[in-house]
Amino acid sequence: MTDLLTTAADPTIRDRFFAARALTESLAAPLSAEDQTVQSMPDVSPTKWHRAHTTWFFETFLLAARLEGYQPFHPAYGYMFNSYYEGVGGRYPRHDRGLVSRPGIEEIAAYRMSVDRAMTALLEGPVDEATTGLVELGIQHEQQHQELLLMDIKHVLSRNPLLPAYDAAGCAPAAPAGSPSWVEFDPGVRQIGHVGDGFSFDNELPRHPVYVGPFAFAEQAVTCGEWQAFVDDGGYRRPELWLSDGWNTVQSERWEHPLYWSRTDGEWHEFTLGGPTTVNPGQPVCHVSYYEADAFARWAGHRLPTEAEWEVAASVHTVDGHFLDQNRLHPTPAGPGSVPAPFGDVWQWTSSAYSPYPGFEPAPGTVGEYNGKFMVNQYVLRGGSCVTPVGHLRTTYRNFFPPSARWLFSGLRLARNI
Repeated sequence: MTDLLTTAADPTIRDRFFAARALTESLAAPLSAEDQTVQSMPDVSPTKWHRAHTTWFFETFLLAARLEGYQPFHPAYGYMFNSYYEGVGGRYPRHDRGLVSRPGIEEIAAYRMSVDRAMTALLEGPVDEATTGLVELGIQHEQQHQELLLMDIKHVLSRNPLLPAYDAAGCAPAAPAGSPSWVEFDPGVRQIGHVGDGFSFDNELPRHPVYVGPFAFAEQAVTCGEWQAFVDDGGYRRPELWLSDGWNTVQSERWEHPLYWSRTDGEWHEFTLGGPTTVNPGQPVCHVSYYEADAFARWAGHRLPTEAEWEVAASVHTVDGHFLDQNRLHPTPAGPGSVPAPFGDVWQWTSSAYSPYPGFEPAPGTVGEYNGKFMVNQYVLRGGSCVTPVGHLRTTYRNFFPPSARWLFSGLRLARNI
């Protein structure tokens, strides 16, 4: 287990556990039973599935093994709410989760309360370091699903002709697109990857040296106004800008603009968790794929940073930005004259394939399936988004998605050679 994450005795682990559990329920609270059951595409999971799966995680990896006499809440839930852990048995097909009308949201709530009571009993007794480490992993896992819950319900609601709002949280006032400024970095051998006693996922390890050539890093994320110029210049119709597989995807999916954008009477609009709104030229562009980010960078005469460059650039900043705690649920324009840290608002695509660091070793056992087995056909994103729970991120955090994925809160910063 110590190979998967760094563990340390944490006297606040109980408080953090219950805070995470409460936040998930708070995020689900605005949604009806019907809202929580819909699956709008295979990559989306119903809200009630997220609530049940995060509960299954604690039940399976902590209570079943570490609380004497514990009996599973329901004998079928292990099959219904397993995601991809082959080591603990079969699972219901992901693309069919929206067909499961029962259990309903009240039964899921009872499941969560039952497991929380059992976790209270577990945490009231002596808790060794390995148990603390698993609880921490479960908290971090639930935080990931809190972001997924918001990503997924946004897609669900966007498919409804009424275009209903998830929440009344408003968007920031309109701002001009601005122009990028750059910070330069000297070449050298740098250390990247997690170090220290705090939590990290196994894919952030081990810390290791990399050579980084001289480069410049944009101090601002690419904005919607800049993206409009890309669209107006025929960016989605110019094959010379696109990777081959990206161009094939543009053609087959008929992409003409970022996900959730639409144009009415010559004005761009986008769907947000607060409902439809006009596109704000000054906000970071969001919901673009790796393919789109790469094409934009080529159109702009620059490129995407490698994840090593991103980490070097981010290491001079504290982890501070627009996260879920600010309750905007949408990217926010940078203030006048500000130089925002590269955290929050939107995840940023890098040009780096998601692959193991030199010396990477997944943890033994089923929890070792958490990251390592996905190290193929994915690209790394860095930085977090406006729906990432506060306190969940580190400079070394590696997110990853397939290059065609768009429903995540993804954008980009540019880099260039010196």
